[in-house]
Amino acid sequence: MANLWQKARERGLSLGNILSYLSLTSLRVCGEAYSTLALKLKARLLGISLGQKVTAHGPVGLLRWPGGRIDIGHGVHFISSWRRATAQTLYAPVRLRVFGPGAAIEIGDGCELSGTSITARSQLIRLGKNVLLGPNCVIVDSDFHAPWPAHLRSSAPGYERDLGVRIDDYAWIGMQCLILKGVHIGRGAIIGAGSVVTRDIPAMTVACGNPCRVVKTGPASERA
Repeated sequence: MANLWQKARERGLSLGNILSYLSLTSLRVCGEAYSTLALKLKARLLGISLGQKVTAHGPVGLLRWPGGRIDIGHGVHFISSWRRATAQTLYAPVRLRVFGPGAAIEIGDGCELSGTSITARSQLIRLGKNVLLGPNCVIVDSDFHAPWPAHLRSSAPGYERDLGVRIDDYAWIGMQCLILKGVHIGRGAIIGAGSVVTRDIPAMTVACGNPCRVVKTGPASERA
């Protein structure tokens, strides 16, 4: 023990530094273990497919109505705690919800979601493998109300207008993005923080804004 303390002092580490590191490490390890166990139990109870080596830090909200489907691939990581968020805090835990027959959420292997809300009302929302979602992104397949006639907006669901969403492998979605119904984001695309995505984004491009538009194309070697 004395030898370890001497090495720490030689590296300029104070007792406060060491205690801070141990505290953060214990919170990360213990929090992840508890949250992952809770996620596995909840998924089993709700009939949700959960791959191997899925981890969670903080609570994950799951809702699957009869006839709906949620499939989570291998190595997916859910971040719902400010302790594990990087650039900013999280507004709410990760939330996955499907409503009714035909509605489905598919999350590919190796994806990472931070405070993400995904709601599939009647269509398929699919994330390919290794998709990164920054803090507080929202993905939906519907408007949740019919736009016209105006006097029926509060009661008419407008299911016929719903459209699925697809985000291909290795896409990177910046923090606080809103991805609306019918959107296809191509492989390896990057979506800038705070964007509202209303149209398809080609593979290996950088896009941002409201509405989201392509502003840059990736390296030729990546597009091949």
